[in-house]
Amino acid sequence: MKFNYKTSGVCSSSITFDYDDGIVKNIKFRGGCDGNLKAIAKLVNGWTCDEIAEKCKGNTCGTNKTSCADQLAKAVLAAKHYANKNKKEDN
Repeated sequence: MKFNYKTSGVCSSSITFDYDDGIVKNIKFRGGCDGNLKAIAKLVNGWTCDEIAEKCKGNTCGTNKTSCADQLAKAVLAAKHYANKNKKEDN
């Protein structure tokens, strides 16, 4: 499933990625620090939602209470929640 997440409190405006049975691939940030975000996307490509959340959740950027990495953690957990909710509704 293709998932799009609107970020909050960071330079990047959104994050899109493919979510398949807990695995996240093809992460793309819109806006933000291009080189750093491309590196993060490559490093975590193929990881599970839980692995990404464990490493990225709570990271801050400067004086901000969040960061693009933290927003990625929130995005993948939202995708996991959405997928699990839909799976339960299908049963």
